[in-house]
This record gives sequence, C-alpha cells and structure tokens, in this order.
Amino acid sequence: MIEPPTKHVISRIRSSYNQFSEKEKLIADYILENTEDIVHSTINQVADDLMVADATVFRFCKRIGFKGYQAMKIALASEIVNPIKDIHETISENDTDLEITEKVFQANIRALETSRDVQNPLSLQKAMKYLIEADRVFFFGSGGSNILAMDAQHKFIRTGMEAHAYPDTHLQLMSASQMRENDVAVVISHTGSNQDILDIVDVAKKNQVKTIAITNFAKSPLTKVVDLSLYTVAEETEFRSEALASRIAGLSLIDSLFVNYSVKMKEQAQAATQKMRDAISRKRV
Repeated sequence: MIEPPTKHVISRIRSSYNQFSEKEKLIADYILENTEDIVHSTINQVADDLMVADATVFRFCKRIGFKGYQAMKIALASEIVNPIKDIHETISENDTDLEITEKVFQANIRALETSRDVQNPLSLQKAMKYLIEADRVFFFGSGGSNILAMDAQHKFIRTGMEAHAYPDTHLQLMSASQMRENDVAVVISHTGSNQDILDIVDVAKKNQVKTIAITNFAKSPLTKVVDLSLYTVAEETEFRSEALASRIAGLSLIDSLFVNYSVKMKEQAQAATQKMRDAISRKRV
C-alpha cells in the first residue's frame, strides 16, 4: 500500500484541526506552539508534558499521515530549516474589498502550492495506470465535491475515454452498481467521511472496481477503503472554510490527471478533441 504524503506538518495539522478530538487538539496545539522543542524531544517527553500515553501521541502522528512520531519529527525539522512563508492571513470585517480579494487569492495560491508539494509520485503513477487501463471512468462527489466530479467528466470526455458523473446520489449509487471490473471510480470528498461516498465505494468494490480518492485528510474512513488516495491541503479562515480553498486544489489535481492521460493517450485524445470541436462548431454562428 502506498503511504500518504509526509510533508507540511503544520499545514496538515491546521487543515485537519476541526476534525480532531479534544485530546488530538491538545497534541496539535502543543506541536504548533512548540515546534522547535518538538524537534529535540522524544515521544515520551511530549506525552509526559501533555499527561497522555505515548500511544496517543503516536496515533496522532498516524492521523495526520505519518508512519509515526519520528517521521513526523523529521518532516517538522525540515520545515523549520526551510520555512514556508506564511501567506495565509485572517480575513477581517474591516478589510477593504481589495484586501479581501488579495487574501482570497493568497489562500488559493497556498492551497495549490502545498497540495502540489504533498503529491506522492508513486500514487500519481498508479492512478495513471488505473486510468490508462480502464474502459470507463466514473466520478463521484456530494455537495461541493460534485462540482469537481462534473468538471472531471467535462474534461475526460474530451480524451475519448467514456466518462460519467451524476449530481443525484441515487443515480450515483445506481451507476456504481453497474460498474465493471475494468472501470475506475474516482471519489471526491473533502473530509473523507461522507456516508454517501462511502456507500458508493462499497458498491463499486463489490464489482471489483479500482477506486481512487481525492481528499484533504490523510487518515479518514475513505482512505481506509479505496485502492489509493490523492491529497489536497487547505486551511480554514473565519469567512471561508478549508473545503472552499481545497476545491481549487482539487480542480488542479483533476487537471493534472486529465493532461497526463491526454499525453499518454495522445492519438486517442487528439481524435476525440477534433470530433468534439467539429460537433460544437454547430453552436457557433
């Protein structure tokens, strides 16, 4: 099994913070407030300071996508030596229209840059193998994530691949039940905890379908049941949830899959694109 991304400790803690239990928030606050001390501390010292068990700290490190405390500490040390400029600013009611606009753009830029950096080359390679060998691809998402699913279908239909996406959850389940072994399901869920999406994965896997998740959380119910996961990273502000910023990263991740597929299936994609251009030209006057 391919390991989840192991970069950007601070960003991953911040982006997942609202999903943590009270004990996990205690550990998260400690790491964020004592980053330099953590690098020189053992797991026992951290556990003693927080009056929790070593296993609790270890599970927290796994929760944010690391093999354990030592792996998290190494990644955190790298961030301290090569700090990432914090361009994520809190939006204030007193900000001007231009200031709010600039902060929104900066949040999106940060989401894109951080999401780019956490991509696992092996995961991307495996995802492309699934797609290239697939007969059909189905994209699934609920709520805001369904916008990404529909966008993905709009892109992949240009490649000559038979691509499907449905806005209704009942239609999604029905289409999942009709998937075949050589199909691929791409499921999109910011939290990885959406029950509709989990049900779709369960139905698809009964048909031996390959499953790819696009999500913001390295450890979630969704990542435990799919074949592989691709990740986005985004932070939350008072007026804008991290789900909104991660949507920009999710769109870019889908773009990268689309372009990779188009490059690898060049002749098929070019022929399909030309057919579509010829058909759409009828709409122009």
